[in-house]
Amino acid sequence: MMRMPRPLARRSRPPRFLIAGLSALAAVALPVQGARAEKIENPVAVFSGLDKITGRIITFDVYVGETVQFGALQVTPRQCNTRPQTETPQTTAFVEVDEITLSSEVRRIFTGWMFAASPGLHAVEHAVYDVWLTDCKQTSNVAPPEGYSGPPIQAGGDANDPLAGTAKPLGDGAVTPRRKPPQ
Repeated sequence: MMRMPRPLARRSRPPRFLIAGLSALAAVALPVQGARAEKIENPVAVFSGLDKITGRIITFDVYVGETVQFGALQVTPRQCNTRPQTETPQTTAFVEVDEITLSSEVRRIFTGWMFAASPGLHAVEHAVYDVWLTDCKQTSNVAPPEGYSGPPIQAGGDANDPLAGTAKPLGDGAVTPRRKPPQ
């Protein structure tokens, strides 16, 4: 005679130790998920710009809220964030880029986030000039603009900045970034 397997007993609710264990696990896991690294707001965005006519790449600092002209492009970072050094690096900036056309009109060609880790993803590719984010920092050897009201600036320039003051003087006719003239 063949024996039929005995059906498993169904319980109407889970055992108390299971409920207590899941509650304890949820209490521990939820704060860990919410503990993300805070972003650090930086006052200076560092960009690199390529002049395709001369083939030169120039690195320049721009304060948040300041507009700097690179060739026919006007670059204005609105926010520049990094993470603490103990976290995975992630440098982002919200940037607006305008182009000055041959008829002296200003035309917006880019508004959005740039990521230093992926410069090809959100760089500005212009017919003559390319601009991309390379870093954000707390200090700069460049003086802040008059009436600067962005994130606080740390005192003193960055003496360890390998790009500050090491470039050879550019020849006549070279494109260099400069502050936007007052209007």
